[in-house]
Amino acid sequence: MTSTANLADTLDPVLERAWTVLETVPDPEIPVVSIRELGILRDVRRAADGVLEVVITPTYSGCPAMSQIAEDVAHALEVAKLTPYRVATVLAPAWTTDWMTAEARDKLRAYGIAPPTGNCASEAPGEKVIRFVPKALPAPTCPRCGSAHTERLAQFGSTACKALYRCIDCREPFDYFKPY
Repeated sequence: MTSTANLADTLDPVLERAWTVLETVPDPEIPVVSIRELGILRDVRRAADGVLEVVITPTYSGCPAMSQIAEDVAHALEVAKLTPYRVATVLAPAWTTDWMTAEARDKLRAYGIAPPTGNCASEAPGEKVIRFVPKALPAPTCPRCGSAHTERLAQFGSTACKALYRCIDCREPFDYFKPY
């Protein structure tokens, strides 16, 4: 699976249009980034039965936003008259913060959320093997002032995929998107 259409798919104008439509679907918990930018939107393809199939992967198992994301995808496809379709939630390979685009990281920072640091997945092309992240990751930089002098206040922030930090220099609290 890929987060962008492959060459064969670009020959299908319906798939191209579906990708374009779905690029605008925001994440319901962080509306400044799209599900494509976060890496949740994994693929748009024609299934064996000819139905348009949209593949999404949750940021973690049990993510409460997945039903809303599936509904938002369905709504976007229906408004664009891209029917019939099927939304498939795929758990493997597991989502990793490595799938976030550079644009997503920039938008998170501008929104006041520190983007994840480090890589979690294998660097080998085509591999999506998740490795254990060391417990002592470097502290994130403050998304407001850019200081590296930050401290964790709580393991969980506004959502389970974020931790609550505070900048020691500007004293502002902020969410940090934990690396997975």
